[in-house]
Amino acid sequence: MPDPFQGDASAGPRIFATTHWSVVTAAGKGSSKHARSALETLCRTYWYPIYSYVRRKGYQPEEAQDLTQEFFAQLIAKEHFNLADPNKGKFRGFLLSTLDYFLAREWSRAHRQKRGGQFTFISMDEQPPEERYRLEPADHETPEKIFLRQWTLTVLKQAMNALQKECETHRKGDLFRETKSLISGERDGAAYAQISKNLNMSEGAMRVAVHRLRQRYGELLRSEIAHTVNDEAEVDEELRYLFQVLST
Repeated sequence: MPDPFQGDASAGPRIFATTHWSVVTAAGKGSSKHARSALETLCRTYWYPIYSYVRRKGYQPEEAQDLTQEFFAQLIAKEHFNLADPNKGKFRGFLLSTLDYFLAREWSRAHRQKRGGQFTFISMDEQPPEERYRLEPADHETPEKIFLRQWTLTVLKQAMNALQKECETHRKGDLFRETKSLISGERDGAAYAQISKNLNMSEGAMRVAVHRLRQRYGELLRSEIAHTVNDEAEVDEELRYLFQVLST
């Protein structure tokens, strides 16, 4: 694993052998435990954009949770893998179109039952789904726009989580925790002096460390985005699009 504080010219989105597309298609072609586990992890990562979309479609909280669980359970049961085609666009587009297809089939409440089977994708470790949903903007926003914003925030969070793991591996966890808000742009440069004091570092050394962390975060973000597209050439385009989503 590269040291995020020394830089790595070879780092970048060279992970197309394990893209989200490849996880889906591999799980659809076989029943290996590895493929199934990878798909379950993928579902648990991206459950909230799906939940927020379903809620904005008008479903009540409990029903939306059940539908989200069932949607991912059916993905794992291979009921929708025939729709997976990397050549038709981004992974998020596949997920959303598959969800619309699923919801269209679920209109009849007469056969509604507890959903999700043995799988639990909705995490209660952080905020419960409905508490997170209450923080969404006004109701005039479309389900698609909410989905895209939450998708973008999930991608950013995945990259930040990866950076945190690298820092902790290199015994730089304290540095990460103190500077996380600077890396993400939540705080301005005025915080450097206090953080330097907290970590017993010079302000100059702190600025260098934050610069390297930002560089590594950018690399990890590109890698995370690369998981969701079919070609490396699409990474920059998707990166620009996702930041545009957050700015509108």
